[in-house]
Amino acid sequence: MRRFAFLAACLLAAGVLAGCGGTPEPGDAVRREAFESAEVQFAAPAEGDTIAIFDTSAGEVRAVLYPDLAPMAVDNFVGLANQGYYNGLSFHRVIYGFVVQSGDATGTGLGGSSIWSGNPFPAAYTDKLHHYAGALCAPVSPDASPSTLSQFYFVQALPSSVDKAAQQTLADAGVRQEVIDAYAAVGGLPYLDNTDTVFGQIYEGMDVVDAIAGAEVDEAGKPLEEVTLNSVTISTYGAPDPAASEPASEPAASAPASGSAAG
Repeated sequence: MRRFAFLAACLLAAGVLAGCGGTPEPGDAVRREAFESAEVQFAAPAEGDTIAIFDTSAGEVRAVLYPDLAPMAVDNFVGLANQGYYNGLSFHRVIYGFVVQSGDATGTGLGGSSIWSGNPFPAAYTDKLHHYAGALCAPVSPDASPSTLSQFYFVQALPSSVDKAAQQTLADAGVRQEVIDAYAAVGGLPYLDNTDTVFGQIYEGMDVVDAIAGAEVDEAGKPLEEVTLNSVTISTYGAPDPAASEPASEPAASAPASGSAAG
């Protein structure tokens, strides 16, 4: 892992922090151009693919999930969603040009749960999935054993976030050209690759995520006007929309957790 720690340091030094020196500013519309690539995350969902429908107070977001590439992260997320764990939670951490995060029943960023009685599970890394803008990710717990719980975030990096210097740093580190091209086109957080787990990708509603990211926040990054995750509904692409699940009568048991992206 030393190589990836070094790469992360180089990328940070190169200015690959969300929004560094870039436009637009919070509150502005973010112009995101369509980008074609053979990378998994740029393929349109196929009929029968597992999807998650996020009903938020700011609008609806839809993401395709990757159970074959991040099986435990997807199993945990789907299981919690089907239990109603996410219903009514807030987006507790929002950083413009970086992430929009939820999934903690305490609303503090210090809690979380899993379908395995609150126990952690290993993070999953694959060169087929990356922290491109719109990626759905699970942060890694800061304890000695990399693990994830119920928290998740959407990557809200701006299209200009991976500049020429950062692209060269990626190339020098041996990152595939296809990945570099994708980061250059859509933006992202390459320094979180091989740190956090990517388990899905937004295919509809990125404008909603951009709107949430533009909210006015307090010093901890929590929106001053609460943004609520009303429900997360699991379905399959091409199927009729199911009715949103009812809120759980009691939230699942919490266990301490915070992610590397959550800070």
